[in-house]
Amino acid sequence: MSSTILHGSGLTEEDAQAAEAHSPALAEAAAEEKNPFLVALGERVRALRSRRGMTRKAVALAAEVSERHLANLEYGVGNASILVLLQVAQALQCTLAELTGDVTTASPEWLLLRELLEGRDEATLHRVRVAVGELLGTGGAAAKPSGRSPRIALVGLRGAGKSTLGQMLADDLGVAFVELSREIEKFAGCSINEIQSLYGQNAYRRYERRALEEAIQIHAEAVIATPGGIVSDPATFNLLLAHCTTVWLQAEPEDHMKRVVAQGDLRPMAASKEAMEDLKGILAGRAAFYSKADFKIDTSAQTLEGTFMQLRQTVRAALRLDGGP
Repeated sequence: MSSTILHGSGLTEEDAQAAEAHSPALAEAAAEEKNPFLVALGERVRALRSRRGMTRKAVALAAEVSERHLANLEYGVGNASILVLLQVAQALQCTLAELTGDVTTASPEWLLLRELLEGRDEATLHRVRVAVGELLGTGGAAAKPSGRSPRIALVGLRGAGKSTLGQMLADDLGVAFVELSREIEKFAGCSINEIQSLYGQNAYRRYERRALEEAIQIHAEAVIATPGGIVSDPATFNLLLAHCTTVWLQAEPEDHMKRVVAQGDLRPMAASKEAMEDLKGILAGRAAFYSKADFKIDTSAQTLEGTFMQLRQTVRAALRLDGGP
């Protein structure tokens, strides 16, 4: 028996009739244009239910929601709460991410990979990430016998000393120094503040990615001072980790704030009355990503000269350069 698609709704005539049996509101919505996200969500619920071989009644019973509520959800006319979606996901024996369309649930291979990696510790996941990068040719094979990339990238919050120490290290190694923030401004033709206020955070991240790609392409050897938020975009941070030897310049929040104030720069806390709490929150949110760097140096524990000597020794040892310990 053929099915007639109702104009603008994506529902077959049979679907609309079934919807009407559950709720008059569904019948009215059948002929209306619905939110694409809700439609896609409903399609995933139906697909998962079919994959599990469960009737709508069985899913509704297991999820402890009414069958009418589930019908609304499946036909894309029900804006369910997070708790209801969680109950439906549990009834369908899937994750909330799979229900809402996370990319890692888009195919059987993705799901099988997730299952293999689920529950693994950080060290194992790190080895897998590196191995996958090598397999896909995105590992940024180093041009040195040490196996370390001769591009040195300094990561950390503003006020960690990336610019000052980066320039000192570049001079010592005799390589180019790249201030990635300045390169971003060159791409955009305006300041970072203007990029974010005029075009938004997403545009800024695109410029950041382009600036890093160009720095990697142009400089086989360099010291790169990165913006503090470079860890916010996983793709950009993956690129950095794959093609650079990374050093996290760590500092206590109070030292970060003191140095930022000395620079006359309070972004992004300019309008905040609780700048220190904001800074601590940002640091806490990024620390797990910064810790993926190859090396970590505490810049609060010593003088600028002492920190530079530790950085110099660390990098020279990593690259097996003459003069290293």
